Amino acid sequence: MNCLTLKKSNCKNCYKCIRHCPVKAIRFSGNQAHIINNECILCGQCFVVCPQNAKQIVDETEKVKVLLQTGDPVYVSLAPSFVANYPGVGIGAMTAALKKLGFHEVEETAIGATMVKREYERMLREEARDVIISSCCHSINLLIQKYYPDALEYLADVVSPMQAHCLDIKKRHPEAKTVFIGPCVAKKDEAEHYKGIVDAVMTYEELTAWFKAEGIELEKEMDAEENSRARFFPTTGGVLKTMAKDQPGFTYLAVDGVENCISALKEVIAGKVHKCFIEMSACVGSCVGGPVMEKYSRALIQDYIAVADFAGEKDFVVEQPDQLELKKGFSSIAHDLAEPSESEIYSVLRQMGKFRPEQELNCGSCGYNTCREKAIAICQGKAEISMCLPYLKDKAESFSDTIVENTPNGLIVLNEKLEVQQINGSARRLMNIRSASDVMGAHVARILDPGVFRTALNNRHNVNQRMYLAEYKRYVDITVMYDHDSRLLICILRDVTEEETARERKELISQQTIEVADRVVDKQMRIVQEIASLLGETAAETKIALTKLKESIANE
Repeated sequence: MNCLTLKKSNCKNCYKCIRHCPVKAIRFSGNQAHIINNECILCGQCFVVCPQNAKQIVDETEKVKVLLQTGDPVYVSLAPSFVANYPGVGIGAMTAALKKLGFHEVEETAIGATMVKREYERMLREEARDVIISSCCHSINLLIQKYYPDALEYLADVVSPMQAHCLDIKKRHPEAKTVFIGPCVAKKDEAEHYKGIVDAVMTYEELTAWFKAEGIELEKEMDAEENSRARFFPTTGGVLKTMAKDQPGFTYLAVDGVENCISALKEVIAGKVHKCFIEMSACVGSCVGGPVMEKYSRALIQDYIAVADFAGEKDFVVEQPDQLELKKGFSSIAHDLAEPSESEIYSVLRQMGKFRPEQELNCGSCGYNTCREKAIAICQGKAEISMCLPYLKDKAESFSDTIVENTPNGLIVLNEKLEVQQINGSARRLMNIRSASDVMGAHVARILDPGVFRTALNNRHNVNQRMYLAEYKRYVDITVMYDHDSRLLICILRDVTEEETARERKELISQQTIEVADRVVDKQMRIVQEIASLLGETAAETKIALTKLKESIANE
């Protein structure tokens, strides 16, 4: 069952879900994170940590409403963690509220927990087992089935408290339908996989939304029950608190959190653990730290106290089923992911810019613990090279450095103290600077007049002007820009020496032409004066023509 699905959202370059996924059952495609269902253990961590709410849990509220409409009595198996999710609300108040929704009866899943813990005790007494791992947590069961099948022989072949309770309800009321309500995503998959035991599963979030839609208020009313020790089950070590723990030579241990459970499983498989009963929970703090505890908070101490205060000193009074009725088989679940060859892994590492072991930073920013793990995920189509942030950073810096170093314009970057932070090759050649290190960190006054930079810094706007750098015998067009975000001054220098030289040469030629024209006019006027009597009006016309020629040349 696809209990966790993707909701289209602003899921891009975050990788928070893959960082928190203990089995890396997430692939990225089109800037979206997709859950790989046959690898997922449904711990729900991706749902909890996603900042964009891109993961959503399948809502079974409508399915439950259909069950209520069938006319068959629908019983609720209510997880004992409810007292932490709904502070100050006891089983009586919860029963009253749930009956308003149409449920026939409400019972605590802790009844089934009592049956399960008694079966654990029987196994320890009567069966010659070396190591037993509790089977209450479906996520841990999936972890073992999918990733550590060598530990299946140690997994207790016993139904979960949810299943034990629902089996008991249907045994007592054959026509009944059962609905489990709790803080767990994985229970939806467990109910779907083991047909005919639990008809539907709701989370506290779904239940609260339903209460709100129907306008039902929960009464703050606590009730006490001495025979309710199994209410401890949703806390770390809660199973052990209800057990006798009287088998000689046995160690009783509680482990929570998937990473810790993985470490424990490796020890068990390696044969380093003997005569041990291990209670395993995928969630830190066990079920009260479940992914769908509606408050989305990790108030583990407060939640533990709420459960402890509600739990009694003795077991629920139950009729213990036959051990065969509580039997549950587990088999390995294969996920078809071929391991890439070493050459394929090295090829991907090279594409990521990892040519030597020391370049494998193993920073974890992509979500994978090592660069090698990331390379394997790329080979398997689960990850993309672009997820490597150091690689992208180096690539971007290399690209920008190439542009900066090869542009024909000089570039100088200054901080607000007018100290040189960066200078490219064109600027160094323009000012005969041998190496960037010669001026890096120095005040700009060492190489340029700081006046133009102070103007840009004080006025916070661009400054453009042409300057003659006498020391370097060059003319430059200088543009100084102030970047508000980086608080840096960016100076662009364009060498216009040839352009300025050509302009001066043209002005010189024009001046020389004007002088020649003046001499011609003067000479002609002398000649005109000598022969004025012969030429008459022609002289005046000649003077006018020559004067216009002189003006035309001067205008150019």
